[in-house]
Amino acid sequence: MASHLSNCPRLGVDAALVAGRIVEGDASTAGERIGEVGLPKDGSGCLAVAGYVDHQVNGFSGVDFAFADVKGYQRAASAMAATGVTTFQPTFVSLPWEAYEPALAVAGEASAGTPGMVGVHLEGPFLSPAKKGAHDPANLREATPDLVRSLASHPHVSWVTVAPEVPGVMEAIEVFVRAGVGVSIGHSNASAEVARAAIDAGAVAVTHLFNAQSGLHHRRPGIPGAALDDDRVSLALIVDGHHLAPEIVRLVFKVAGHRAFLTTDAIPAAGLSLPGRTELGGSRIRISGDRAHLEDGTLAGSILTVDRAVRNVVDLGIPAVSALRAATETPARLMGLPSLADMRPGSVADIVVLDADYRVVRTLRGGREVFHR
Repeated sequence: MASHLSNCPRLGVDAALVAGRIVEGDASTAGERIGEVGLPKDGSGCLAVAGYVDHQVNGFSGVDFAFADVKGYQRAASAMAATGVTTFQPTFVSLPWEAYEPALAVAGEASAGTPGMVGVHLEGPFLSPAKKGAHDPANLREATPDLVRSLASHPHVSWVTVAPEVPGVMEAIEVFVRAGVGVSIGHSNASAEVARAAIDAGAVAVTHLFNAQSGLHHRRPGIPGAALDDDRVSLALIVDGHHLAPEIVRLVFKVAGHRAFLTTDAIPAAGLSLPGRTELGGSRIRISGDRAHLEDGTLAGSILTVDRAVRNVVDLGIPAVSALRAATETPARLMGLPSLADMRPGSVADIVVLDADYRVVRTLRGGREVFHR
């Protein structure tokens, strides 16, 4: 598959993941684009794949995006590059209403100088108190037309997570979709029937499938049953060993692996050796080992990284190509970024070089190296 370009820097790999299959040989870059693939092998044993995409990350390396300054965004983006992430969608948990505008203003300013940052994912505030998870119930809202319009029209809001049973949300989904904002179902106790209505209205994903939502029962399939059964819906998975049992991860990949994507729901403690306590959106979070939780034991995001999630999936016996697709192609296409989906020549040179154990060796954004182990 070499494109016969000349004078292109080589990556020093033995294979690349291109259009869903492993292509033997080295690869190169041509400025900000992928140059050639299928070149003579380097002998390193490494694999080049498209840069990892994190659809939902609340914070990283001590930075809480909802309360960060511009330098905080840049610091977090640099730290995430060491885990292979080249594209990320900063996420705000439900905030006091008056906190949204200043937080979004900072995010807008940060986006101009933070490579890889793509809009803002608002996880809330239109969520169900019955499935609030770690969200402060005082910050949850009904989806009134004025509140919905103010968020849907904001230039830096790219995604929202909503509970379709909350008053006003069904109408809100249509408003968000018309505004070009992606919609996920999450933190919801909706029935399968209500979830299907939300999908019909334009929801295209489920936030952290199985977690903080109605369960899967053989007569009451809930949100997971509706989502697994509907090819229009992408399925976000937090594979950290705490949010999902191994059997569930394997089941999702068997039933709908082409729609499953890995995300972290990471909190500011991710990427740090930070025992004890931290905060997220003003709530106090305890870190016990590699588990983040409230004082009552409720899971509160994670300290997972995308590279670790890929290895966790592979360790569960799922083919590496499927695991890598779930960290690259599937979330990139969901977010409307097909040029970041794989290593085809001419695509954007956002690249991760992995060793034989799927650990990050190098990360490139737009053909420029931003991490080297």
